[in-house]
Amino acid sequence: MNVAHWPQLYRTIWISDVHLGTRGCKADYLLEFLKFTESETLFLVGDIVDGWRLKRSWYWHQSHNDVIQKLLRKARKGTKVVYVPGNHDEALRDYVDMQFGGVTLKAHDIHQLADGRRLLVMHGDQFDGIVRYAKWLAFLGDTAYNMALTANTWLNHVRNRLGMPYWSLSAYLKHKVKNAVEYISNYEIAVSEEARRAGADGVVCGHIHHAEIRDIDGILYCNDGDWVESCTALVEHFDGRLEILRWTEIRGGLVENPMPLLAASGALRPRSKAPAKRDREPVPAGGKDGDHRETVDAGHSRVPRLFGLF
Repeated sequence: MNVAHWPQLYRTIWISDVHLGTRGCKADYLLEFLKFTESETLFLVGDIVDGWRLKRSWYWHQSHNDVIQKLLRKARKGTKVVYVPGNHDEALRDYVDMQFGGVTLKAHDIHQLADGRRLLVMHGDQFDGIVRYAKWLAFLGDTAYNMALTANTWLNHVRNRLGMPYWSLSAYLKHKVKNAVEYISNYEIAVSEEARRAGADGVVCGHIHHAEIRDIDGILYCNDGDWVESCTALVEHFDGRLEILRWTEIRGGLVENPMPLLAASGALRPRSKAPAKRDREPVPAGGKDGDHRETVDAGHSRVPRLFGLF
């Protein structure tokens, strides 16, 4: 992809599995992506905030707060933002069909592409037997997964110091384990069958942290990936064409050719003598550095407890 074409405008963007509130979240990468892209509609397809992790131990870096502010700012500036909660932010399912800060919460949604195809949008955890029937095992697996993500963070810190590109250890291990590969396949088939039952032409989901677009028995299966391993998003172009964007690959070209990066960051804009307006509303800080537990002021709306009600 030609980096000279960035920033880019899309008809629709889908992101999921950001897991704000965990150390494995690639919030800095997501902020870059949100600065370099605009869309008419933005779907947040679940697990944006990791309520499971926050209930066990509080971690909230300033970059996580910046992501929340950026999403709310997009909603205020006219982007239609739809939040479909997942299992890690399941507390929000009690508030579907309500709005917070211009963001609409829905249990699921139907999105019509520019070419007329209809896509069912849902997180997909209801088709994960472990999450649905053995939640204690899901919590155990979540702990092991976060350990892998921690190792992944340190590994990539070393790789970055050595001038090597980002590489996901956890994703590599997951796709090398036979049972994990079989689980992904079964999940994709189950989700596609749900889209068929709903009378849709396809489905957009998240949950399994594996970005993909493929046909499953006449149903278009799309998974937008995650922002803890692969840093991917699903986008719709204005002709209805769908594409998976892999930000770690795209940003490599932007770093090598920094003009679009500088333009998006504002570094190339002429300096004004007037004091710059604060780009982010003030957020009361907690007792520790980066520990923001209070209400985020989002213009005319008050978003309760960091948008995730945790």
